[in-house]
Amino acid sequence: MHRFVGRLLAQGGATARRIATVAVIATFTAGAAFAQSFVFNNVSIEGNQRVAVGTILTYAGISQGEALTTAGLNDAAQAIRASGLFESVDVIPSGSTLLIRVVEYPTINRINIEGNARLRDSELLPFVQSQPRRAYNPTQAESDTAAITQAYAQQGRINATVTPSIIPLSDNRVDLVFVVTESAVTEVERISFLGNRTYSDSRLQRVLDTKQAGVLRAIISRDTYSPERVAADRELLTDFYNSRGYPDFVVQNVDVALTRERDAYLITYNLREGQKFAFGSVTVTSEIEGLDPAPFQDAIRVRQGATYSPVPIETDITRIERLAVNRGVNFLQVDTRITRNPRDLTLDLNYVLVPGPRIFVERIDIEGNGTTLDRVIRNQVDVVEGDPFNPREIRDSARRIRALGFFQDVAVNARQGTTENQVIVDVDVVEGPTGSLSFGANYNSDTGLGLVASYKQSNFQGRGQSLSFDLSTAETNRNLSFSFSEPALLGRDLRMGLNLAYSTTDNENALYDTEKFRFSPSLTFPVSENGRLTLQYAFDYADLTDVSASASQIIINEAAIGSVSTHSLGYTYSYDTRRSGLNPNAGVLLRFGQEYGFGDAQFIKSTALVGAETKVWNEEVTLRATLEGGHLAYQEGTSRVTDRFFMGSRVMRGFEAGGIGPRDALTDDALGGNAFAVVRLETEFPLGLPSEYGITGGAFIDYGSVWNVGETFGETVIYDEFTPRAVAGLSVFWTTPIGPLRFNFTEALQSEEFDNTKSFDVTISTSF
Repeated sequence: MHRFVGRLLAQGGATARRIATVAVIATFTAGAAFAQSFVFNNVSIEGNQRVAVGTILTYAGISQGEALTTAGLNDAAQAIRASGLFESVDVIPSGSTLLIRVVEYPTINRINIEGNARLRDSELLPFVQSQPRRAYNPTQAESDTAAITQAYAQQGRINATVTPSIIPLSDNRVDLVFVVTESAVTEVERISFLGNRTYSDSRLQRVLDTKQAGVLRAIISRDTYSPERVAADRELLTDFYNSRGYPDFVVQNVDVALTRERDAYLITYNLREGQKFAFGSVTVTSEIEGLDPAPFQDAIRVRQGATYSPVPIETDITRIERLAVNRGVNFLQVDTRITRNPRDLTLDLNYVLVPGPRIFVERIDIEGNGTTLDRVIRNQVDVVEGDPFNPREIRDSARRIRALGFFQDVAVNARQGTTENQVIVDVDVVEGPTGSLSFGANYNSDTGLGLVASYKQSNFQGRGQSLSFDLSTAETNRNLSFSFSEPALLGRDLRMGLNLAYSTTDNENALYDTEKFRFSPSLTFPVSENGRLTLQYAFDYADLTDVSASASQIIINEAAIGSVSTHSLGYTYSYDTRRSGLNPNAGVLLRFGQEYGFGDAQFIKSTALVGAETKVWNEEVTLRATLEGGHLAYQEGTSRVTDRFFMGSRVMRGFEAGGIGPRDALTDDALGGNAFAVVRLETEFPLGLPSEYGITGGAFIDYGSVWNVGETFGETVIYDEFTPRAVAGLSVFWTTPIGPLRFNFTEALQSEEFDNTKSFDVTISTSF
């Protein structure tokens, strides 16, 4: 100000001198005003009806006899306004009395939402922070309006409008009403890609969580636009390309545009694939004095010539770190140093063992788990208090906690502890729904139409235990089952299972009924990285009842044995690489099990399955091959129709239940067999339909048989020896909200005279 006045005076003009003089006077006047202070002996408050005088004085922060400047009075007024209780506030000094005049906001009597049909009140009211019996605040009402509008936007209704209004009532009360004008869903009409040379648009669309709007738009919510989902889709695309040998892949940008009618989104991903690389030389070196890298070289699994992927690198680093801990080497850190060879498109990989910072875990804090017990979460965290801190273990722990499926959101972070060489691990979770109760109907081409009821809970009482109860009744059978499992028995990687099953059947292919009961506890534990071993005990009860006199004499003789109770001890070994992620395009499943029975009968029951799956032609076509078989051998007693194998459509397609295998030559009753084997070869491929329909095609060939009745009681049995059958067919796969359905159209290429074939069935699609 003084420099400004000086410049004006230097100009010498009369007008300038007058302006300067006024400015100086104003400056001194303002200074005097701000310097003025007031002292009040009394405070008078007017206009308050609901808010107490003491509350207003507390907001104002004014004490009797305190000296206040004009600025202090203004601060007091602003503090009262900030309470959100008053529509207007005036603070007026009057001699030794300070007058505070307020106009209170009305009290909210009730809150209504009108005009909403697509979203219920129960879905929208949680977004409203205004509360009945509290003061109405226009700012909060506007915030609530924005929250309701955003809720509609998340449902894809971006053109929905929400208008707040108040209805005055007596006693300074109002009803707060949010008037909603709903709009149609603004769907994702098209998802396209630029720069993709290796993979087609349809293949990349299947990677994304966001889907194009299709015939199931009324059920599937993933065809609505969500910025958060698009951000996650960028990561999905990056992971997809990286794991298939494209380390330089990048999503350059995502263009999101509305159609002219503002009723649909057009999403375009601009990609740069880069070149595909393979692993070159893979070595381990050590920069830690006295540490020999040779034992760590043996631990790596990445091999020269394999397609580049960060997944096996992460797996190798985990192996190296665990080996270091086992050898007593703490605070080891693995640096991956990659050398590019552009000429032959390979990446030389060197795992460098370097000293890591000496940091320890001080404690682990778990927050947000209102239902799930702390120990369930801690079982997924490999580190404990006092352990050396390993960031990789923390990331792996977060992945394992998410994999539980109990939480909507999981965040695992480390922060500075009480000292520089300590960290605190914070595990923050948001509980999600883990139970389901359902009633409905289903259809199976083998058993017909049925009614079902089920209850499932994957986090029973917050203990991480799973519990399920299923009841179903169909035209030919009734089933009741109960299962319970504890995934971490005694706090270890040891799963305890308990299964109960009861079933009765009215077999339409033979004139008899069956009744079966099974009780089976089990223990499952890992024996290798991809291998699991299950040990189990089982008690089985089986009975044949209501056997018609016109039924097979073999079945009549088996029914005459009466009810049979057996005990068995068994094991099942499984080796599964489908979930390891080391090869995203292929997987192998091996499963072999045996049961050793004793009691009313002594037997050995063996079953085995070998399956493989791979994707070809830029992952557009899936090839599957499965070999499955079983054998039942009795040392004492004999097998009955309740024990033997039958070839249903799950095992071999193209035949009715009990449609192939040994049969009574006189009555044509299916008897089942003590042995079966089948080879299933199939392919799945796109049909050229939009990917959002979830419809693909397939072709298959099944070849196999079931044979060997065992004791025939002198009766004539046909097809008791291995008599192979062959079936070819076409499939339509349809991914629906109720599950993946499979429609099979079959033709028997090789069958026997008394086989019962069928040309169509529908099942729930399953992997091998």
